[in-house]
Amino acid sequence: MEAVETQDSAFPYHDWNERVTAECYASNAASRILDGEQRVMDIVSNYAKINFNFGPTVLSWMEMAAPEVYRAILDADRQSMQWRSGHGAAIAQVYNHMIMPLANSRDKRTQIIWGIKDFEKRFQRFPEGMWLAETAVDLETLDILAEQGIKYTILAPHQAARFRKIGEKEWTEGDIDPTTPYQCQLASKRSITIFFYDGPISRAVAFENLLNNGEGLADRLLGGFTDSREWPQLMHIATDGETYGHHQKFGDMALAAALNHIESNNLARITNYGEYLELCPPIFEAQIHERTSWSCAHGVERWNSDCGCNGGREGWNQQWRGPLRAALDWLRDRLANGFARTGTQFFKDPWETRDAYIEVILNREMEQAESFLAQHATRDLSADEKITALKLLEMQRHAMLMYTSCGWFFDELSGIETVQVIDYASRALQLSNGILEEGIEKAFLDRLQQAKSNIPENQDGAWIYENFVLPIRLDLLKVGAHYAFSSLYEEYEEHSQIYCYAIAKEDYTKISTPDATIAMGRIHVASEITEEEACLTFCVVRLGSHDFKGGVTGVCEPQAYAAMKEEVSAAFDKALYTELIALMDKHFGTHSYSLINLFTDEKRKILNLIIDKNMEESISSYQAMFERSRPLMEFVEETRMPVPRIFLAAAQPALNEALKTALTQEEIDTEAVQRIVSQIRKWQVSLDSPDMEYFLRRHAERLTRAFADHPSDLTLMARVQKFMSLLNEIPISVVLWQVQNDYYLQVKTTYRDYLAKAKSGDEGAGIWLDAFRKLGETFRFNLGAVLPEA
Repeated sequence: MEAVETQDSAFPYHDWNERVTAECYASNAASRILDGEQRVMDIVSNYAKINFNFGPTVLSWMEMAAPEVYRAILDADRQSMQWRSGHGAAIAQVYNHMIMPLANSRDKRTQIIWGIKDFEKRFQRFPEGMWLAETAVDLETLDILAEQGIKYTILAPHQAARFRKIGEKEWTEGDIDPTTPYQCQLASKRSITIFFYDGPISRAVAFENLLNNGEGLADRLLGGFTDSREWPQLMHIATDGETYGHHQKFGDMALAAALNHIESNNLARITNYGEYLELCPPIFEAQIHERTSWSCAHGVERWNSDCGCNGGREGWNQQWRGPLRAALDWLRDRLANGFARTGTQFFKDPWETRDAYIEVILNREMEQAESFLAQHATRDLSADEKITALKLLEMQRHAMLMYTSCGWFFDELSGIETVQVIDYASRALQLSNGILEEGIEKAFLDRLQQAKSNIPENQDGAWIYENFVLPIRLDLLKVGAHYAFSSLYEEYEEHSQIYCYAIAKEDYTKISTPDATIAMGRIHVASEITEEEACLTFCVVRLGSHDFKGGVTGVCEPQAYAAMKEEVSAAFDKALYTELIALMDKHFGTHSYSLINLFTDEKRKILNLIIDKNMEESISSYQAMFERSRPLMEFVEETRMPVPRIFLAAAQPALNEALKTALTQEEIDTEAVQRIVSQIRKWQVSLDSPDMEYFLRRHAERLTRAFADHPSDLTLMARVQKFMSLLNEIPISVVLWQVQNDYYLQVKTTYRDYLAKAKSGDEGAGIWLDAFRKLGETFRFNLGAVLPEA
């Protein structure tokens, strides 16, 4: 699918990527610096001033799902190069957050090569440094980094075994000084620089509420310097990026305030690793403790055994970690053997081809895949051979994705992160079907069964595979079923896209009555990943509001398709629904599907349409009951009798819906909104937070974005002002982050134009400026600090 589907635990956001992006990644791209009255004085990018890294898989998602944040991150790296002597702030990362000491040599190399290539494509430069997942390190990984041209990495101070001044003989054991870089000599005669971050301050940021105050953070950082050192000191910390806004709300603002405080008062020079390394090469060298990390006191056992590192869930154990890794290691080796053996039929060098496959991952155009295969294949491949070759490479990609570190980090085998790595393994197995020997999947499940869940009903890894993973495994028939059912509610063009599948409509008929709808068709489906394709015929029917049945088959013979259409259409026209279902069984056999087979997002979209229709009737009933009973209930309240609970129960949905409706009118009736808010307060109705906050915020963002697109429209500006003023009367706090960003962008662009016009005597520009300033006050800006007047 190559997409993230709905994750309920991330509510009210679509998924955890979207939620963390909103709370952290986006916030750090436009962080607020506030004055003493909590008004915005400036909006800055933290990324441009600090070193940062993003995983390639997150950036790939962000490029499509949050393009403005993605562009801001790339822009920040370019800005940092201007500020820091040509050294960018961005650091590369091993491709899919694999724990490198637990990986085999071949995977280590591919992870580093893919991480570099992904970085080059996005940031348009070679990375100077690379972040290791969980700072998990061994000497082989460092040597491959150095071999590939990486200058430095960052480790925790406890990962240093000993150190000495370069040129001296005696080593010093114990605590290492984090204010200087260290050269690490490798057996290959190569070397790499290591920055060991300040451990105590990093822990204070992550776990001791140091982000409660920006100046406090600055003071703690500055306290790391001392006059007793003889070298130019580098004070640096390393923390999970999600700390700044996701784990700790407003953490990004504390970071921005700290950096602003240091810079504006000339308390220290802000730099980055690349610039510092150029100015101050290592004068010390160090050796490391191998197979260690920053987040496990037992080395790297958190990703390998029940070491004791966990989230603290009483009564649970993590004995499943070892069997899970053992099963995946076994699968990796079986797939690798098959890849090496079968790959020689197609590739000049299978493993070099895998290393280069990142070129295709970064550009899924068919022309790129064709060019890649022409370069690496042993000969001109047939269409079927190209599909097999691409399947082999995708099998290897998923055989690495299944080692993503979060699969072992948390407490339970059936958690979302661990199920995801098992799903990657399932996809690797699916891709191997028909190419490698049979029996691999069964042997894998036998091993996976040794991993036991803490939740009795979830049993073990094999049960989780069969009940959580296999039901969502995709193939071309399921894609066809998705298309067929969704076509009952969505009009598809002749050529359409469903995630990474291209659909061509060859024939399609839909017939509807008040009680039922039927759709029949023939489509061509092709995977943009493996180029696998199929011609499919389908028939789906909706009976009543939510009874769905359908069939999909790869048999596309024209006469059989025509006969099916004629027979089921006749039965549908006569409302012979029992006969219709029998005919569908006849033509599609075991290839029957229902609404449950749709992709999660589309399934919910259809169900929400059905639910909304029913809920509209229910809400109307609640609203009618509320309005009918309200005069009496007001009298009951005046007598100080308890108001019946059933009335208060009706008030909840009635007033929530009334408020949403009133606030989304093109011309908002202020008095109507105020009456509704008064009723909400009177009856102590709880607003549906966070659903209501999310709804109001999105509406505010739509209004301000419309004004940003048409800044000369004073009517639009007045509409924004009116809506924002009414928000202040509603008993719910709405996040104004995006609307403030839009306003601030206009300060830098449109406002300057109108300021120049007003100075030239344009009265209309003066009116616009007054309205714009009023809007800025509503958005909680310090106008004296933000608005240019010259």
